[in-house]
Amino acid sequence: MITTELVFVRHGQAQCNVDGLVGGPRTCTGLTNLGYEQAAQAARRLATEHLKKPFDIVYAGPRVRLAQTGEIIAQTLQIPLHFDNRLDGPVHGDADGKPWDLVKTDADGGPHAHPDTPWAPGSDTWNGYLTRASKHLQQLIEENQGKRIVFAAHGETVITAHTLLLDIPIGSPAGFTHHHASITRWQHHRNRLGQNRWMLDRHNDTEHLSLLTPEPTP
Repeated sequence: MITTELVFVRHGQAQCNVDGLVGGPRTCTGLTNLGYEQAAQAARRLATEHLKKPFDIVYAGPRVRLAQTGEIIAQTLQIPLHFDNRLDGPVHGDADGKPWDLVKTDADGGPHAHPDTPWAPGSDTWNGYLTRASKHLQQLIEENQGKRIVFAAHGETVITAHTLLLDIPIGSPAGFTHHHASITRWQHHRNRLGQNRWMLDRHNDTEHLSLLTPEPTP
């Protein structure tokens, strides 16, 4: 029996993604036209499930690209949208608004390359972000036991979910791909013996985007 279900929809393509900029709070201006359509396609796919077994609520973090993605999903499913700062992405510090290529060059790699070192003055460390985000996601799961929840999420939140629910040690070099408007699903199962475990049903599912113009490969 499935008790709790967590569906993570990564936000659609944002303008900061197209521009190659670090999309912190100062820089994120929201989705592109393609990003809106990607989010709408994901929402329509979830709507077919919603008719059979309704979702309860959509959660979104505070950045504009998440808010817009969450609004599209909530409006399509006709369920409440709740904004929660615990779903915010990493703190980028002085890197906010700078080109990612320049930030990575200056830091000798991206956030994962040196996970205990900030990638810019005032930024998180990667391991520090994962530790904080895992704690926050665990709180949200506990607050929503027995529900079907949709998260309009950063890719980093998807990684956080896998780190938490697969019990991957913080600092592991393993990684996960996560495309714009992809769907990742976790289900909490309880068997007839009362035994519980989390199961990853799907990761980075983009089937619903097959008819859209593909994003260019970086």
